[in-house]
Amino acid sequence: MDHPVLSFILSKLFWAVAAPGNALVLTVALGAILLWTRRWRRAGKRMVTLAAVLLALVTYTGLGALVALPLENRFPRAEPEGRIDGIIMLGGALNPPITVDRGDPSLNDAAERILGFADLVRRHPEAKAVFTGGSGRLLGQEYKEDATARAALAQAGIPEDRVIYEAQSRNTWENAVLSKELVKPAPGERWVLVTSAMHMPRSVGIFRAVGWEVIPYPVDYRTRTGAKPYLRFEFGQNLVILDDAVREWIGLTAYRLMGRTTALFPAP
Repeated sequence: MDHPVLSFILSKLFWAVAAPGNALVLTVALGAILLWTRRWRRAGKRMVTLAAVLLALVTYTGLGALVALPLENRFPRAEPEGRIDGIIMLGGALNPPITVDRGDPSLNDAAERILGFADLVRRHPEAKAVFTGGSGRLLGQEYKEDATARAALAQAGIPEDRVIYEAQSRNTWENAVLSKELVKPAPGERWVLVTSAMHMPRSVGIFRAVGWEVIPYPVDYRTRTGAKPYLRFEFGQNLVILDDAVREWIGLTAYRLMGRTTALFPAP
């Protein structure tokens, strides 16, 4: 049985260890500790060596892009044609704590979601517009994304009353479930889904699982269409891409096992 609260907490705790950046640090730390023991010194050497090799791969190659590429290429973007009944944007592009502290809307590296959503809303004045996103934080649930989204969209020229806001969801599954309950899309309606390209396969699978067929509109690309291995010297950027890609592959697997998606790797 799917327990939303328990699965949310466990997913956050698991990712705190499984995120590639965190896993590398933990491997180095544990290996260094084992080096000071007699019984486990060899294991410590192996762990430190493994971490060093992985660190070099992440730093100097396009490993992150190669892991992300199948995700971003899965749903090519096409301009919606014909009647559009609604446009829905998934949260995850905003930083509410900084917004509250600084008094100015703060966006993260998925800011293209806001730009793409605002553009579609302007071009389709007849369509309903929905923003869905509460707080995906294990601690700090009081920082909701909707207030930041209102301010950011206002700066992009979208009036507050033009958008319907859903502010209780904590993850993509709840984005779909709570938004569907809020707007009650009728059979046959055409809704456009805006989210990061890397996040689109899991998102489409979730929306299909709740009985809501959507038109994918991916944004926030991190890779070129034909990424190949090559030398790079951008550890921070490479690690962020790898972290995001690994999160999506793990999420696809976990959500499929939980029955929250229609396929392991949803396709158009």
